[in-house]
Amino acid sequence: MQPIFKYCPNCQSSDLNFSNGNKIYCSNCDFEYYHNTAGAVAVIIQKNDEILLTVRNKEPKKGFLDLAGGFVDPAETAEHSCARELEEELKIVIDKSKLKYINSNPNTYVYKDILYNTIDLFFLYRDDHLIIEDFDSLELNGFVWKKLESINLDELAFESQKKTLSMLINKKRNK
Repeated sequence: MQPIFKYCPNCQSSDLNFSNGNKIYCSNCDFEYYHNTAGAVAVIIQKNDEILLTVRNKEPKKGFLDLAGGFVDPAETAEHSCARELEEELKIVIDKSKLKYINSNPNTYVYKDILYNTIDLFFLYRDDHLIIEDFDSLELNGFVWKKLESINLDELAFESQKKTLSMLINKKRNK
């Protein structure tokens, strides 16, 4: 883990130790900080035989294709995070009961030079009548609908998404 502190937040000592990839420990005052894995959600929105991919408008991976989603807020369920992120990014309100859990994959996310380890939770949301007319232009540079088998995995922003979509593509081919 790259150091995210130069000095102990408790005693200001520079006597910090880094261990196990997520623990910061101060030898001077016994302060401990665990930089634990953050929860994130990604929603595969399916309409008829296509899925929605967004185009990132921010780093990391600006310009790459992405699935709608984001970090889970404190005291929030994964399903609530999915609904909140879809409303924020795509200006749509969904029926959370239609979300179907697919799988999870570990991932990393570098933001402002800090490496965050994440556990990305993937959900399917199918709505053949869904209409998306707007999106948050600060977060997204647009969106595209694609058939699952036509997605170029190299255009995706994150490895966890590549793994999940690759699994779904292989599952569809083997039917």
